[in-house]
Amino acid sequence: MHTDSPTLTAPASAGLDWSPALSVGDSRMDHTHEEFVTMLNRLLAIPQDQQLPLYREFLAHTVEHFAQEERWMLATGFSADNCHASHHATILETMSAVIPHYQNDDPEIITRLAEALAEWFPQHAASMDAGLAQHLKAVGFDTTTETVADPSEIRPASISGCGSVSCS
Repeated sequence: MHTDSPTLTAPASAGLDWSPALSVGDSRMDHTHEEFVTMLNRLLAIPQDQQLPLYREFLAHTVEHFAQEERWMLATGFSADNCHASHHATILETMSAVIPHYQNDDPEIITRLAEALAEWFPQHAASMDAGLAQHLKAVGFDTTTETVADPSEIRPASISGCGSVSCS
């Protein structure tokens, strides 16, 4: 009788396909979002024991991704403590907390977070980011040059919301 146990391997995790449904209508924001999705899928495709270097790159990309959007928000009348930026801060805090857990013998935590981000991102893009893209267009803000056509259209720190209909 053969008593060896089979080797257990985790099933391949579902990623997130980039599609026109994720587009928010701003080419620079869409490009950044597509990079985010690509890196997220790469994380889910590699063995867990090799994820940390790519995860660090993904975290750095996400820090810049969120900083870019927050720069645009501030330049177009959002207050610094708006709910969209607060949402970003919560995500980054969670992402940063993953590294010590991974290093302290929780090799599945990066995969679990990546799966959660794959669920979270479409709703965030469709609500907060699409709303932000619409706002940027309405005030004539060019995300490529990071300039506004008519500065008189901007009322500094007048928006505390998230750039969408709701802050969910």
